[in-house]
Order: sequence, then C-alpha cells, then structure tokens
Amino acid sequence: MPHPAVSFNDVQTAAEQIEPFVHRTPVATSATLNRQTGAEIFFKCENLQKVGAFKARGAVNAVMSLDDAGAGVVTHSSGNHGAALAYAASIRGIPCTVVMPEDAPRVKVDAVRGYGATIELCKQMERDSTARRVVEETGATMIHPFNNAAVIAGQGTAALELIEDVGDLDVLIAPIGGGGLLSGTAITTRALLPAARVIGAEPFEVDDAYRSLETGIIQPRVEGPSTIADGLLTALGDLTFATLRWAGVEIVRVNEDAIVAAALFHLHRMKLLVEPSGATGLAAVRALGSTIAGKRVGIIISGGNTDLRWLPQLNPIPA
Repeated sequence: MPHPAVSFNDVQTAAEQIEPFVHRTPVATSATLNRQTGAEIFFKCENLQKVGAFKARGAVNAVMSLDDAGAGVVTHSSGNHGAALAYAASIRGIPCTVVMPEDAPRVKVDAVRGYGATIELCKQMERDSTARRVVEETGATMIHPFNNAAVIAGQGTAALELIEDVGDLDVLIAPIGGGGLLSGTAITTRALLPAARVIGAEPFEVDDAYRSLETGIIQPRVEGPSTIADGLLTALGDLTFATLRWAGVEIVRVNEDAIVAAALFHLHRMKLLVEPSGATGLAAVRALGSTIAGKRVGIIISGGNTDLRWLPQLNPIPA
C-alpha cells in the first residue's frame, strides 16, 4: 500500500503553524469508566477547542498555508468545519462563504454566522454543486472539509498532543464521517505508536466507511440517514480512504441508543457537553467490551456543538 499524501512531518509542521490560534485541549479521565471497562481511558477534549470542535485545527492550518487568499475561502459543511473555516478566515481577514444544508442544526448555523461568514443554504445533496458555483462566482479557494492535505495534517495534531500528554497507548479511537480526523490520527499514531490499533467509531445508520474498507471501494454516503450523529453523514474522500487503508484502520459501528447513552455519560458523569458525533468514541469503547481490558485507550472527542435535540425527555444517569 503506497504511503498517504500527508506525512507525519506535515502534522508536525501543522502543529507549529496553528499553535498560536488553537487551544491545547485538556485530557479527561473517568474512574467510573475505567472500572467498568477494566481499561485506562483518556479523552482528548476537542469539545473544548476553538469553535467547539477539532475542526479548528485543520481549517486554521489550511487557511494559514494559502499563498494567495485575497479572494477568500469557501466550503460546504453541516456546521463544525464551516465555523472553523470562518474562524480561520477571520484570523487572516479574508471573506468566507459556507454552504450549509437546510436542515443543519440551528446552533451550528448560528455559530458559522457568528464568526462572520456568509451562509448559502441548500438541499443536502446540492452542497458540492452549490460550493462550486460560489467558487466560480467569487474566485475564492475551496477548502474541503476533510479531503484536503492541509486539513488532514491539522487534524492529526489532536492525536499528537494526546500522545505527548499521556504517553504510550494501545488503542486510539476517533469518530469517522469523511475521515479527516481519523486519517490525521492514523498518520500520527503509525509514526509514534506503530503497534497501536486505530479505530474509527461510526453509527450503523451511516456505515459507509465500514463498508468502504470492507470492500476496498469507496461507498456512497447513505441516503436519507436517520442518525443523531449529524456530523458524520459524509462519505470518504479519495485522500482519506487511501490513508485509512494504508494505516490498517478498523471501524466499529455503534447504534443510536449507545450514542445517546455515551453522550449522557459524558454529561452526567464527566460534566462534559459532547455532541452525539463526538460521543461515538465512548460508544465504540463499550462495544469493544473485554477486548480492551488492561489496555490504555485514547479517544478523541470531536466536538461539543449541539442543540440537545437528542436528549430524551427523561435523562436517567447512566449506571
């Protein structure tokens, strides 16, 4: 398998470039969860990152890497990458347009607008074509949410910080939608901890990444998905797919009830507000069961931007 387009050196360079503009987020643990799993679990809290998600890392690296950004930048995003790109554009003082689906969560639409971006709403399946139209009309640079080398390198800095802070890990887990975070995580992990398992957490309802890696062919995104993990709806890109195959990444699928239970655990037990997409990592740990007993496991919580629509009317504290 050929090496991916992004190297660990690119991740290290990104870490230096974005350091003034992003948080070095804390690592959280739960004694309760450690007892339940028989493992040592370390959560990288990217829900406490700038714009509330890991996306700030990749967006800042991509924007700061542009030689000519005068015409601004454009992207399509359900929310977190859009807010991140708007934030990154504000650092350089350039225009930013974000194409968003009409059903994007209001909290994410408000966040993108709050960072000064222009928003173009469209139907879910028209995001690519709408973004292309904006590029043609404005001359702006397209910054893809995940299928972009600078974005992937930036996302890999979360795993880099986690490993620097907690040392050796046997397993690293990150949510997967388009695969930018998981690709960056895999590149960093293979460089620093080559024997570690790298696992993507994916809802059963949108399991195209699982099916892509199983078949060796990129599978299309699931049409009309029914999942609360709204940040994980996109299919893999060619860069992310190639990287995940090269790294031998595994995918663990989780159901909707498990995602809600994980998000409630973060909220009640750890006092962390985590969006459902970000809670898939904990759900995956539980799905792995006894196979992680005695292991040191790192999980990247991808974000905390949620309008809480996923909350059940009664919120029993998870046992």
